[in-house]
Amino acid sequence: MKFLKSLIIGSFFLLSFSNSIAQDLKPGFDKAEYRELIYIATQSTESPEKAKLIPQPEHSKLVYRSKPIGLDNLWELWLKDENTAVLCTRGTTEKGESWLANLYAAMTPAKGELKISNSDTFQYELSTNKDAAVHTGYLLSTAFISKEMLPKIDSCYNSGIKNFIIMGHSQGGGISYLLTAHFYNLQSKGLLPADIRFKTYCSAAPKPGNLYFAYDYERKTQNGWAFNVVSAVDWVPQTPFSVETTEDLPIVSPIPLVEETIKSQTFFKRMFLNMVYGKLTAPSYKTVKTYQKLLGKEIAKRVKEFLPEFVPPPFYSSNNYVRTGNTIVLYPNPNDANYYEKFPNNTKDIMMHHSFPPYLYLLNQLE
Repeated sequence: MKFLKSLIIGSFFLLSFSNSIAQDLKPGFDKAEYRELIYIATQSTESPEKAKLIPQPEHSKLVYRSKPIGLDNLWELWLKDENTAVLCTRGTTEKGESWLANLYAAMTPAKGELKISNSDTFQYELSTNKDAAVHTGYLLSTAFISKEMLPKIDSCYNSGIKNFIIMGHSQGGGISYLLTAHFYNLQSKGLLPADIRFKTYCSAAPKPGNLYFAYDYERKTQNGWAFNVVSAVDWVPQTPFSVETTEDLPIVSPIPLVEETIKSQTFFKRMFLNMVYGKLTAPSYKTVKTYQKLLGKEIAKRVKEFLPEFVPPPFYSSNNYVRTGNTIVLYPNPNDANYYEKFPNNTKDIMMHHSFPPYLYLLNQLE
């Protein structure tokens, strides 16, 4: 009888544990969830001085930390609440190669291959839209990080963990967009289990790609499975700079009609209208070419100093970067003297409003 009682109690415990492991992630922005992710990301991303102001993770434990790879990229695997794996990508460091990942901002097609070395080529399809394009530096970082993450995802899955939160702050957030898109693509091709649930928090992230990438990303993650958390006074989410040309518009737009109308005019009218049209459209095309030269070809030369066998990918003729994902805005109240006393504008610290302390402060004010 005593043995039977112990067996029943043991079975109940195992069943309860199994249910907790199988419990699904919930959609929607969760303040407590994001707060814990700030605590986690602080461990790898924040400066030691500011990290002292952030509590340690309360419900998570570190399982694995990678070595620096690629352009000084690093990621961590955490276990949250015993049933959710957190894939956290580090933000920008002080090293030059880390900043190159940010500055390598010419766009490249969201589908293709990236030759990292003579023995390693990264095949990717971050969007099914042929017009989608992404940030080249973050794509290169994604190539290195995803290669290390996938075996860990497989190990977690084999141990019964099917819930994964993808988290990154700053540069880590920009990379997390592309990691999310990559993993969704692998799922669609049967290369990752279909019952894995991903939820993404891109925190203080730069813009990852163009409008067509954003549309596809938002379509795949809609209904509460991905968030872009930004402070209204943080400059980083406003980068890279956006330049839109007429080629960024869809096939059906007023542009063909305008061009046909100009062609149908008499010679002098046509000459005048072409001059006006050129003044309106040419500057943006010129700027895109300048960006591709300086933030593409020139930066690629610097990247090859750290990755000698890397082959730069072809560029996509656009610089129409857009804010991506379901955006949660942390908005400082202009009358909140306490915020601006803690985080003043008159400072030489350009990351004053970008670091974790102001984000945590504003999160706690969020209704």
